[in-house]
Amino acid sequence: MKQRVTILGATGSIGQNTLAVMANHPDQFELFAVTANGNVADMITICRRFKPRYAVMADKQAAQRLQQELADLNCEVLGGEEAVIAVAADAQVDTVMAAIVGAAGLLPTMAAVKAGKRVLLANKEALVMSGQLFMDAVAKHGAELLPIDSEHNAIYQCLPLDVQQPLGHADLAAAGIHQILLTGSGGPFRELPIAQLAQQTPAAACNHPNWSMGQKISVDSATMLNKGLEYIEARWLFNCKKDQIQVLVHPQSVIHSMVSYIDGSVIAQLGQPDMRTPIAYGLGYPKRIESGVQALDFLQLGELTFMPAEAARYPCLQLAIDACWEGQWATTSLNAANEIAVAAFLQERIPFTAIAEICDRVLQQLSAVEITTVEALIELDTKARAIARQQVEQVS
Repeated sequence: MKQRVTILGATGSIGQNTLAVMANHPDQFELFAVTANGNVADMITICRRFKPRYAVMADKQAAQRLQQELADLNCEVLGGEEAVIAVAADAQVDTVMAAIVGAAGLLPTMAAVKAGKRVLLANKEALVMSGQLFMDAVAKHGAELLPIDSEHNAIYQCLPLDVQQPLGHADLAAAGIHQILLTGSGGPFRELPIAQLAQQTPAAACNHPNWSMGQKISVDSATMLNKGLEYIEARWLFNCKKDQIQVLVHPQSVIHSMVSYIDGSVIAQLGQPDMRTPIAYGLGYPKRIESGVQALDFLQLGELTFMPAEAARYPCLQLAIDACWEGQWATTSLNAANEIAVAAFLQERIPFTAIAEICDRVLQQLSAVEITTVEALIELDTKARAIARQQVEQVS
């Protein structure tokens, strides 16, 4: 029987790569539903090629336009955030690819978890914002969680089975694990003099040397805030303590992450910088399926290098590491502030270096508060965004 798949965020890079992998295996996968925010043009293309049962636009006006364009197709078009949540939790769905960028992905991803789905997690914010709540929900509702970010997928592949299965609740030390080594490319400004960072444009920040990604995540890579978010994710996914996780800059993006064991062994996952590999791993798990990605040619590989991530060059990374151990209030606030600051930078309203400054100021203006519900998370997220907008206005 075919796996029925819903893709949350189908028009983004993860969504498009998921469709590409599924297209190679029409006998194994059936597209149940696709969602997007407002990109009607790409949704038309997706729906005409893959013929899902449902197409959902979070923007209701965009849904109306899509419905007109697909009037001749046997595809039900829905609009609004409630509809996005509905197709994530639908009883007919087996697997949900959670690839909506930003905080908007939290509620539909949580809905898929509470419906006990296999959730392929490519949305960082679900764990950055809700951490313990999210992992507890996975355990409570019997969902199967598979990390899709290349780094977390690499770590997952390097772990023993008894750590993979109770994901988020395993004892790393008892499993003989010394440390998780989280790698990152360092982004396009890795070798730029720090004094020149303030002058960098959105185009320069989005010119990633290794990966083809959307604008927001490309800027996050340039600040290495994306690695900070991944650090927070790794803490929750693998139940890490502070001394059990380290970030390394690895410019070639060939080793996607590593796990160091107490006997001195280090197990690494290597591959091309292509998201189809971890996506295929998630779709096919526990079997491996063809992804369309060429295997590494070690004779052509060249040098692999590593270096520390300097706090002076990557203050956003340090903010995230500190927030990780401050508590859920801090990681939620940091994520919200960063989304506002990055949007302002992409609109050329603030300089590149102001992203970290705004995030820091937002954290300073908020105080520790215990988060026990998703509603409380959303309220804090809203408050942090309002403060961040005020800070943007002061800078711009």
